[in-house]
Amino acid sequence: MSNLSYHAPTNLADVLRLLGVQGGGARSRPLAGGSDLIVQMRSGRMQPGAVVDLKRVPELVGVARDGQGWRIGAATPCAQIGEHADLRADWPGLVDAATMIGSKQVQGRSSLGGNLCNGSPAADSVPALVAAGAVAVIAWADGSGEMKTREQPVESVPAGPGRTMLAPGEVVLAFKLPARGERAADAYLRLIPRTEMDIAVVGCAVSLRLGPDARIAAARVALGAVAPTVLLVPAAADAIIGSTLDAAAIAKLEAAARAACRPIDDKRGTAKYRIHVAGVLARRAAQTALDRAQRRGA
Repeated sequence: MSNLSYHAPTNLADVLRLLGVQGGGARSRPLAGGSDLIVQMRSGRMQPGAVVDLKRVPELVGVARDGQGWRIGAATPCAQIGEHADLRADWPGLVDAATMIGSKQVQGRSSLGGNLCNGSPAADSVPALVAAGAVAVIAWADGSGEMKTREQPVESVPAGPGRTMLAPGEVVLAFKLPARGERAADAYLRLIPRTEMDIAVVGCAVSLRLGPDARIAAARVALGAVAPTVLLVPAAADAIIGSTLDAAAIAKLEAAARAACRPIDDKRGTAKYRIHVAGVLARRAAQTALDRAQRRGA
């Protein structure tokens, strides 16, 4: 770390310029929160040539309405997300997930962008973002220095443990959440060995919307820590669409969630245990999301 340079730009143009600079084969790395990056640097796992702090750039920090949906800056502290009452009213599961990352102190720095780009299959906020149907807004500077952007579903960003599909010089600017109806809600649950500050053995997020007949009209189900990347599980969503979450639908949901799992054995849990827990959490998260949707529509 002796040759490391630190930058704290205040505008997006400088962020993209600095991230595009390569020195001695070492990439510049964005610092969205630092709770993962700094640990990796101290361990020697990652040795960037420069660190570019994103916290002072207005476009990267903040929570705001975006039409009928929401825009969350990728470097917005999770503590700030947790304090946003209107966002919690629309997306309680996502806010729950954001406020499960680390400790209260860590949440003052940690961010959804950092949680996604760290590439951990066990990231807490990623299943919730995927279940929400969130898209990531990604920016980079072309050869002339002009900013380019694109949007892609959050589930398409991770590429494997510790890896993403982002090219060198690209940065996630924000996350866009779709409009939320009155009879819709989400939930995120995880299993951890301790009561807090631990990594998920399994995580599950469910987002659903009720139709006028009180049946589930649309749903998305995402699982974490059961495969190399967070999984969107359409079969699990299909299992409950058209139902009132009756026993038959729940059984199909649990089976579909378990069938999608491709876990490993490690010190936090065996593959067999993770597969079992995935079904349990899918059921519980779906029930919580349903209860919340019913209260919103009452």
